[in-house]
Order: sequence, then structure tokens, then C-alpha cells
Amino acid sequence: MLIKAITVICPWPLKRLILKYWFKYSIDPSASIGLSWIFPKTLVMGSNAKIDHFTVGVNFDKLIMENDSYIGRSNWITGFPISTDSKHFQHQPDRKADLIIGQHAAITKKHHIDCTNTITVGAFATIAGYNSQLLTHSINTFENRQDSAPIIIGDHTFVGTNVVILGGATLPAYSVLGAKSMLNKKHDQEWSLYGGVPAKLISNIPVTAKYFSRTEGFVY
Repeated sequence: MLIKAITVICPWPLKRLILKYWFKYSIDPSASIGLSWIFPKTLVMGSNAKIDHFTVGVNFDKLIMENDSYIGRSNWITGFPISTDSKHFQHQPDRKADLIIGQHAAITKKHHIDCTNTITVGAFATIAGYNSQLLTHSINTFENRQDSAPIIIGDHTFVGTNVVILGGATLPAYSVLGAKSMLNKKHDQEWSLYGGVPAKLISNIPVTAKYFSRTEGFVY
């Protein structure tokens, strides 16, 4: 714990060396982490990947950030690692507690990301705004036990502010999830706007919409 605390406040060049050689993380020389507590079991950061200040990432197995991906300020990323003696989730031997962020994808500010099961954020996707919750686990009232399921956010998607996305949900590629919606199941129709509680298909999105053909993640 003391080594982790010292690592957090070190200047980035020194912090990167400690993370690489002490914690055995794989971090590209052009990647960076701000004043954040990021300690999954495995960390892989591609070129220009960035984690901003005051984000916490603990108690899950793997964080993979592909080239030019971004995690903003004050996010809470946690989960339940697979290698424990706990009775939780023993009925799911294939469960993985991972967060995978594709190239040029972004998670903005003040979101809660529960990686008890795998969350995949596709390339050029944006989890926008504030105060969204991605929750891969819950109590299964029929079986009276904790249960979990993965979440998939497709490539070139836009997730509006203050949404809830539950385990087992999929937002298909080239789609938008409207603000304050609740996505609770798998959808498969691309080029679509989804919204509501629970989220439903609202309308189609024209293929001419420029957000979905951009070649870099950041939108000016």
C-alpha cells in the first residue's frame, strides 16, 4: 500500500518506471496517468492512451487501453477479481473482470464502471457526460445469489449523460444511447438511436452523420 501511495504522487516519468518494473505493467512511452490510483492486476496502455487525475481503478483483473484511448477525471472503476476464495460468482468459472477500451474511445468524467464482468468499449466510442453507471453484477433474486454478465459498447457509439447500463446489455455499433436511459438487454440494430427506461429503438440514424466516420476520437 505504501509503494502504491508513493507511486501515485511521483512525477510521471518516475511513476511509469515504477509501474513498469515493480508492477509489471505494459505502458507505451507516449501514454500517461495523472494523479490517479490505478492498480488492476494487469495494465496495458497503448500509444497516447491517457488516464486523467482523480480516477480510481482497483479490484478488477485487467485494464487494456488501446492507442489514443482516454479515461477522464474522477471516475470510479472497480469490480471483483476472479482469483479469490470468496463464494461469490463461483458458478461462473469463465467470468473475466476486465475493462477493454478500444482505440480513440473515451470515458469522460465522474462515471461508475463496475468490472465484475467484462466491459468492452469499442473503438471511437464515447461514454459522455457525467454520472453514468455501468453495472455488470447484481443479485439474482430467482437463484438467491450474486450474478454477473458482460456489457458491450459497440464501435463508433455515443452514450449520453447519466445513463444506467446493466450486465448483459449491448449497444450496437454506430448507435446512440440517449441521456438518462437504462439499457438492460442486448440490441443489434446498428445506425440507431435508443432511449428511455428501459431503452428501446427510437429512430434510425443516417449514415451521413459525421460523428460516425471521424478518424480521431476527440471532438472539438
